[in-house]
Amino acid sequence: MTDQDAQPESSHASAIASTLPLADAIHSAERDDLVRAAADPALTGDLALALLQRADLPGEVLEQLAKNRAALKLRKVKVALACHPHTPRHVSVPLIRQFYTFDLMKVALSPVVPAGVKLSADETLLARLKTITLGGRLTLARQASGRIAGALLLDAEQRIMRAALENSRLTEAPIVQAVLKPAASAALVQAVSRHAKWSYRRDVQIALLRSEHLSLARALAFARGIPPAQLREILQISRLPARIKEQLLRESQRTANG
Repeated sequence: MTDQDAQPESSHASAIASTLPLADAIHSAERDDLVRAAADPALTGDLALALLQRADLPGEVLEQLAKNRAALKLRKVKVALACHPHTPRHVSVPLIRQFYTFDLMKVALSPVVPAGVKLSADETLLARLKTITLGGRLTLARQASGRIAGALLLDAEQRIMRAALENSRLTEAPIVQAVLKPAASAALVQAVSRHAKWSYRRDVQIALLRSEHLSLARALAFARGIPPAQLREILQISRLPARIKEQLLRESQRTANG
């Protein structure tokens, strides 16, 4: 068969591919079919969600879908698009700024979302914390990222602070940062200083010794495990009352002299 004979057959195959029904096009292996399906105004929310279940979608397809107003009327489609691992950042970041609280949390916690997009979701949440209801903040304290939980350690509601302290994603760094802030409450310092997990972490203990509201009993307990020279350095920048600092230094010296 000559090249001339092959040409019509190839064109005919392309014509067939270009007229695939949407339900078939979203499962096609051909990029052109996927791009056409993503841009088709007849694409329903359910078909868009089925398309977004494919982990192999190229960025071009996802960009076309982001321009499809009909498909994006469904909130679930927007969230799935933002959570797709191949969605370009210039598509996903503007999208997530439109999301509600718990959709933002979903994006931030998704294991396949790029780190930069997760960070944008967390930053959007942080900017909104003061406007979120008590119930919403309580849910975030329990379930959101460690960064959000760390911010909620400073919440005026003690039950939110305590819920954040139990968040499984919380790490030492946000606790240290929260304890050292001037806005840290006496309730937070007390809760951390007696916590079954965090009160045994050395960096947390040092942060508590630098805070303002630590009790003498807990300060003495933490100071016993710190060498005198290091303790003096810590207390030089501590906001503890002078009488507690003096007591800690006396006890530390007495222990050192044995």
